[in-house]
Amino acid sequence: MARCTAPVRGHSSASAAANCPACGGRYGRYSGSGYGSYSPPSYSPSLSSGGVRSSGGGSVRSAKPRWSGAGSSILYTLEEVRALTPVRNSVEHLANQPDLRDVFLCHAWDDRKGAAKELHDLLESHGVSVWFSEKDVGLGVPLLRAIDKGLANSRVGIVLVTPALLRRLPAEGIADKELSALLAGDRLVPIVHETTYEALREVSPLLGSRSGLNTAEEPMADVAAKLAELVSL
Repeated sequence: MARCTAPVRGHSSASAAANCPACGGRYGRYSGSGYGSYSPPSYSPSLSSGGVRSSGGGSVRSAKPRWSGAGSSILYTLEEVRALTPVRNSVEHLANQPDLRDVFLCHAWDDRKGAAKELHDLLESHGVSVWFSEKDVGLGVPLLRAIDKGLANSRVGIVLVTPALLRRLPAEGIADKELSALLAGDRLVPIVHETTYEALREVSPLLGSRSGLNTAEEPMADVAAKLAELVSL
């Protein structure tokens, strides 16, 4: 005859009683009662987006880079942060050279009184010292030489890419090898204005491969604010 296991194992739960060879039949009816096993409620922890908002099939991302001040309201895309981080590293590396300009602005001659001057004035309104060809380069100096000299005397180089610049680059005869050497220092930021990166890559694949900022995505004033924050020490 089967013996009850309660003196040894106890019948503290319905499952224990059901497994007892002597009592299993009697206690089996409690399997659906209050003695049943306890299933804790499901729990889904809330996730912090960290400034990333998504909806539907796509996502809209915004980020604050490490050089952005605590009180800054400027938001960047994740791609912009990735593209500008090496430039910021170079800015910090050159911080012990106080005689350098903050920014060198490279532009086409046709833009000197238009988009280039607008960007120059916006940067200076933020307290950025700008190496600008209208002030710092004499007439007749080749574009490549101006870029080289400007970068040598500035922490960051900005190339304002416009339709006028795209027309001028081939005329200047800037070879890919020379442009490659120019881009090697991680101190160059293209600013695409009234054109596209696709059009730039057709003229200069090396310069077009460098990510930067685009006035088609945000106003020139916002581009200038990001550049000012980038070079601020």
